[in-house]
Amino acid sequence: MSIVVTGATGALGRHVIEGLLKKVPAEQITAVVRSEEKGADYASRGIKLAIADYSKPETLDGVFAAGDKVLFISGSEIGQRVPQHTAVVEAAKKAGVALLAYTSVLGAPEADFRLAAEHQVTEKLILESGLPHVFLRNGWYNENYTEQLAPVLQHNAVVQAAGDGRVASAARADYAAAAVVVLTEEGHENKAYELSGDTAWSYAEYAAELSKQTGKEIVYQNVPAEAYQGILTGAAGLPEPLAATLVDVDKAVERGRLAGTSGQLSKLIGRPTTPIAESIAAALKG
Repeated sequence: MSIVVTGATGALGRHVIEGLLKKVPAEQITAVVRSEEKGADYASRGIKLAIADYSKPETLDGVFAAGDKVLFISGSEIGQRVPQHTAVVEAAKKAGVALLAYTSVLGAPEADFRLAAEHQVTEKLILESGLPHVFLRNGWYNENYTEQLAPVLQHNAVVQAAGDGRVASAARADYAAAAVVVLTEEGHENKAYELSGDTAWSYAEYAAELSKQTGKEIVYQNVPAEAYQGILTGAAGLPEPLAATLVDVDKAVERGRLAGTSGQLSKLIGRPTTPIAESIAAALKG
């Protein structure tokens, strides 16, 4: 039996692997990577590698085995995830894994923003598979914001289209710690966890915290959706579909869809979640 982590070289996957190494021997961990080169650092530490690509179903044959506990980290290619995720679920079902833990999105069943749609389909696929499962419905990461500080600091402005909406974010490492818990402890089968930060903050409060930590006057500029999309496709150079998705997320924030503070994340990991202020401080230190 292995604990298998897909998407193991992504930012979340790396945090999970590091957390697992503190709990179980390296030889009990399998990292699913796209190439041996990408997983070389894992192999050097005694972690087993499985080479596979969500977009190539045939590469998933033999990746999972009966009795494995699998962390299925959702794909990053928006619009391609339904066929990719279908391939992973089918491979896990064929192997008869003991647990399939999937990184979904906060409030997935009722979520009314487009980024949630592929997660909703994937949850349905997993339920229909009959596999023991855990839905890790992750809220937003602090790093969604703190890794994008350059334009904010350049223009002294946080520009969004979310009105007075609030975001209950937590650090990526917090969500990874939750995944480690469900993979290494018993009693989580067939549960869904709504995971989010302990405190929800507004973009005005985020701008104020940036001002406090940088000593600069940074303001929150709430702009109409159309204007925000123009900024994303123009100055930021994002593709139109991605820009539209980000605008849609902001409108979901405005409707309160990412503000839930259930406390389930801090309860699962046994400590408070990381405040946005702490992540800002870490990002500014570089």
